[in-house]
Amino acid sequence: MIARALLVALCLGALLAPSAAAQTPGSTPTSTPTDPNALSVPATMDRPPVNHVLTADKAIAIANRQPKVIDTKRHHKGTYARAFLKGKDRWQISYYDPRQDNKEVAQVIINDSSGQVTEAWTGFQVAWTMARGYAGAFGRKINAVWLWVPVCLLFFAPFFDRRRPFRMLHLDLLVLLGFSVSLAFFENANIGISVPLTYPLLAYVLVRMLWVGFRRKVGADPLAREPIRLLVPASWLAVAVVFLIGFRVGLNVTNSNVIDVGYSGVIGADHLVHGKDVYNAFPTDNQHGDTYGPVNYYAYVPGTLIWPWSGKWDDLPAAHFTAVWFDLGTMLLLWLLGRRIRGPTLGIALAYGWAAFPFTLFTLESNANDSLVAMLVVLSLLVVRWPAARGATGALAGLTKFAPLGLAPLLATYDAARERVTLRPRVVLPFLAAFAATAVVVLLPIFFSKGGLHTFYDRTLGYQGDRGSPFSIWGLYGGLGFPQAAVKIGGLVLALLVAFVPRRRDVISVAALGAAVIVALEAGITHWFYLYIVWFFPLVLVALLGRYGEPGAAPPEAVAVPAQEERTPVPA
Repeated sequence: MIARALLVALCLGALLAPSAAAQTPGSTPTSTPTDPNALSVPATMDRPPVNHVLTADKAIAIANRQPKVIDTKRHHKGTYARAFLKGKDRWQISYYDPRQDNKEVAQVIINDSSGQVTEAWTGFQVAWTMARGYAGAFGRKINAVWLWVPVCLLFFAPFFDRRRPFRMLHLDLLVLLGFSVSLAFFENANIGISVPLTYPLLAYVLVRMLWVGFRRKVGADPLAREPIRLLVPASWLAVAVVFLIGFRVGLNVTNSNVIDVGYSGVIGADHLVHGKDVYNAFPTDNQHGDTYGPVNYYAYVPGTLIWPWSGKWDDLPAAHFTAVWFDLGTMLLLWLLGRRIRGPTLGIALAYGWAAFPFTLFTLESNANDSLVAMLVVLSLLVVRWPAARGATGALAGLTKFAPLGLAPLLATYDAARERVTLRPRVVLPFLAAFAATAVVVLLPIFFSKGGLHTFYDRTLGYQGDRGSPFSIWGLYGGLGFPQAAVKIGGLVLALLVAFVPRRRDVISVAALGAAVIVALEAGITHWFYLYIVWFFPLVLVALLGRYGEPGAAPPEAVAVPAQEERTPVPA
């Protein structure tokens, strides 16, 4: 049932994607020829431009009376103002500090006809428009309270056990939903609260996944004898998945927007299709859209072949189509993975967990590329028993967005047949060979592009390492270079550590340890955003729900580990 629903939904998404353009304008762009946010310089300062009421001098005088501007001038001596026409009926007054290389330090938006100030921004909200809390900037209606809260309830309710209300699983799921509180402050332009609220939640997920990964007794986990308890029958969840698929795809078609991330994918795919360089060749309205790995742009090629890029940031049906197949592909792989680990009930539960989790819907309705990371990471678990296959999928995931490269040591040393760590050549060498071969194939066009690997590094990891951002505690507060470096090093050390300990592990342990690695790496980056939750979410879901047994199945017998085997060094 679920597989058929996914196939039908993907076909419907392909058929309806073009109509999304007519029904849903993009996040920043529009499909009209004129950009409503385009800036132009008035011809004179003392006379109103054509079809305008205010003069540039009058607009500056209005802006100068704003408390935020007065405070900015007090702290930035020598600040000067410039007036711009913004679209057809607004003025933008920008204030620059000559002592900071003419950095824009304040911005005021004025309605021309009324003379009223509609927006006033200072600090990081001048440069970062996404920090201003514009309604629906990410995902449109999904952010509405009347829609977000019911989705949260749909995610939590089926896994609630009335007989044991204080079980750890309840807390785990509530913590995952707890990112919603931070998002609410972000949506209201309160970055000073939204950012620090994120880190206790990330810390909980990190510690919890390490606990599951290190404490799990492979072959003797008591939870494996306890069937997964659902509030409703699994067949009901399967039906719910079908309806949720329809809801998600329908909402994407009728009320979603394409943010810069999805736009980047379409541009890169267009360059690949036409034999152009991908890196250091993006248009001015998305200059840094080439910051992702090449796999990201390859993934957008099918949609771009069907709906070629117009050369503008319009409604981009190719981005809608691609986001839908990322989402449905992840759901399908989770269903298959659950069936392989335990049976049909776990498969349905994992697919439902993805379909009902609000942040996966947030990602889909933003038409972002982050679900591609999730899809490839889940695929790595699905093929984990074959070293070469997981080497190839691990390379693909890492060359999409680079955090999954941290999973390479964990995947390289896992002996699925013996459920333990190994350095045996028959396991490690096929993984490394497949990983390297896949990376070479993926990077092949870059080798022959202008600038080669040097440009590739500068535009991706180099840019990401140097960029500033207020969406992490490191960028928001500043002056935390040493603690941030320590967190980054800690993440790398953890990635290497879990490659060797604990020695006994299974796919549940690998999922938990992999989630911990990704969370640890995310904690150290300067630019963090809610879309990144889906990078680790499917691994967390597998680690939390996969520990339980299949209803109706015979409980697994404990596997005794010979004492001599435990004393034997890991073979080289």
